[in-house]
Amino acid sequence: MKVSIITAVYNGVHTIEECIKSVVNQTHLNIEYIIIDGGSTDGTLDVIKKYKDKIAYCISEPDNGIYDAMNKGIKLASGDVVGILNADDFYADNYVISNVAKEFEIKKVDSVFAGLVFIDRNNPDKIVRYCNASSFKPEKFAYGWMPPHPTFFVKRKIYEMYGLFKTDYKIASDFELVARFLSKYKVSYSYIPKVLIKMRTGGLSTRNIKSNWILNKEILHACQENGIKTNYLKIYSKYLTKVFQLFNRPG
Repeated sequence: MKVSIITAVYNGVHTIEECIKSVVNQTHLNIEYIIIDGGSTDGTLDVIKKYKDKIAYCISEPDNGIYDAMNKGIKLASGDVVGILNADDFYADNYVISNVAKEFEIKKVDSVFAGLVFIDRNNPDKIVRYCNASSFKPEKFAYGWMPPHPTFFVKRKIYEMYGLFKTDYKIASDFELVARFLSKYKVSYSYIPKVLIKMRTGGLSTRNIKSNWILNKEILHACQENGIKTNYLKIYSKYLTKVFQLFNRPG
């Protein structure tokens, strides 16, 4: 099984190398790695060049934001399965893609997802929060819940059938896309009971109060677009349960 992995980056010189290493060190033999750079000026491209023999495509040009960059990567991808790894994130171990490919082959599904840990931005060994997706079901979209997007792998044919990321969303296009796939179009899925991704805190959707307000406004819109009945009370209720993620840890 060929797996395409897409990384979108812009001025990520401090984190991009760890991200790239976590991909090129994977044990799975059939990986197509695609990096979409937004025209970095901080040395990011110099780091990427060090691994050019391991990268199938690297495009560096201005874009219309991270979701536009992801769409560029998906259009280039030729793998059976597509995964997206943000420049601030990295795979938890070298067997992640092997485990993902095995799950697709055994379960005969069109998408898989798994657990994720948020780590301290300056100390990758310090777990800040654990996102356990084992209890996820499509009904939870109404409460603002989704499988952690960096762990979401989906067959390329699903993008071809149901579309790419919507670039009119500033923060929640990943929520809208996963809701569209799993809720509106009932794409089959399987959960891998492992942590696949280590994700640094301070990302776009968790940056400040304003970004959280935009995120939840867009989640409401995404639910409405995809026929999911909800309201702000339901969506904001997710913060009550997120408290437990601060104390829960992977087994």
